[in-house]
Amino acid sequence: MLNLTNIVDEGLSWLDGTGPHSDIVLSSRVRIARNIAGYHFQSGIGSYESLDIMKKVETTLSTRGYLKEGAFIELADIDDIERKLLLERHLISRELLGQFKNSGLIVTDGGKLSLMIGEEDHLRIQSLMSGFILDECWKKVENMERDLGEALDYAYHPRYGFLTACPTNTGTGIRASILIHLPGLVLTKEIGKVLRGISQIGLTFRGIYGEGSDVMGNYFQISNQTSLGKTEGELMDHLSKITNQVVEYETNAREILIRDARIQIEDKIWRAFGILKYARAITPEEGMNLMSAVRLGVNLGVIEGLTISTLNNILMFSQYGHLEWEAGRPLNKAERDVRRSARIRKLLANDEVL
Repeated sequence: MLNLTNIVDEGLSWLDGTGPHSDIVLSSRVRIARNIAGYHFQSGIGSYESLDIMKKVETTLSTRGYLKEGAFIELADIDDIERKLLLERHLISRELLGQFKNSGLIVTDGGKLSLMIGEEDHLRIQSLMSGFILDECWKKVENMERDLGEALDYAYHPRYGFLTACPTNTGTGIRASILIHLPGLVLTKEIGKVLRGISQIGLTFRGIYGEGSDVMGNYFQISNQTSLGKTEGELMDHLSKITNQVVEYETNAREILIRDARIQIEDKIWRAFGILKYARAITPEEGMNLMSAVRLGVNLGVIEGLTISTLNNILMFSQYGHLEWEAGRPLNKAERDVRRSARIRKLLANDEVL
């Protein structure tokens, strides 16, 4: 089994709990889609073409230093558990999880910068970082995109921009998103109004794993819906402006909760902490909801001594793929629930909670 711990510094730097507004915004991500001119789109591509693209990309990035401290992984060379782990770390998509033949992943910069080869488009360049720092993510993506473009011709139309498999990505090919925790708006029942407003101004919201994933634990992924007709800067400025507003709404909601319902909120927080600390079996849904309450408690100062980094690591290492990777084998539901609770207890024990 490939030891992924040694490949990308665990690919978990985006969970370190740093960066602006990291108490509310877990991470920022910028991803761009590119296709190589002269090749079929992925839906009709042949094995020879896909392997040729992978070889050209690997060669190009190795000559530019991206692989010096990074890694290149052919997804067919690793097993189902390892691919699931990469999905949970947001390094590959659900698309690649199920269609991994002739596909690759390049990860560099401690996991802050990665490239999927052979997903819906030939190339998906991504930067994922802790906190609310979309501009820094864009700089990393832009640099890799430019370096690749010096050696590879992108499929481009003078009127429509960069050509992509999905029309919603045509134009700049950019998808910028933030992963945000909004328990205050959920508890004050303001979340519906906020999400409706987001949808009316060209943004969309999804669960923690993007398209096709359910919202759990009050975590929402907010991103632009289309990229045609606007520049990269305009798209990210729009998302940044709305994110700042949502952060302000969430901050106000938390202040209202602690002012008007302190006892009830503190009771909810400490009950959740107690279950996480002592339970012997926890389901994924229960774990996400309990962690949401504890995270709120840390942010409000109700729980002291517990770090956001620890909470983020619990969020990651208590998921299916990580539990099975740790076990070295597939697990049934009951086994996962038991191992999840054990992992949570172990991580919580690392911090001295007051």
